[in-house]
Amino acid sequence: MEHPCLTCGACCAQYRVAFHWMESDEFTEGGVPQALTQPLDPHRLCMRGTHSAPVRCVALDCEIGKYSRCTIHPNRPSVCREVDASWEHGKYSAQCAKARALHGLPELTPADWPWFTASNDGDGNPDDNGSDNNPSSPPSPPIAA
Repeated sequence: MEHPCLTCGACCAQYRVAFHWMESDEFTEGGVPQALTQPLDPHRLCMRGTHSAPVRCVALDCEIGKYSRCTIHPNRPSVCREVDASWEHGKYSAQCAKARALHGLPELTPADWPWFTASNDGDGNPDDNGSDNNPSSPPSPPIAA
């Protein structure tokens, strides 16, 4: 089963993507490609295609509900990095649910994350498999005397 966002794309075709101008590659190496942005106000840029209706981020390559990918994923804005899909980290996201509903997609449920729920043995570490073979912590730095 693949990550639910790889068959969605609804948030990228629903919300304005606004961020501080310092995130652009014009000012920060590896930043958001400046050519894909437009000014929003004196302090913020937004991704082209997200400032007015119909909203669709210029970096989105998708058929909503079938396949979805961000063409600048490693260089996407911080606001995109902060959006969580519903139940991805164990909690509901109204933002995700609203975007999906407006595009005719069902809400995500905990069942959409089988690798998360199957490995959750209740110890507060949902990404482990319940065994005792977890990697050890890195050594602590020496304490100066």
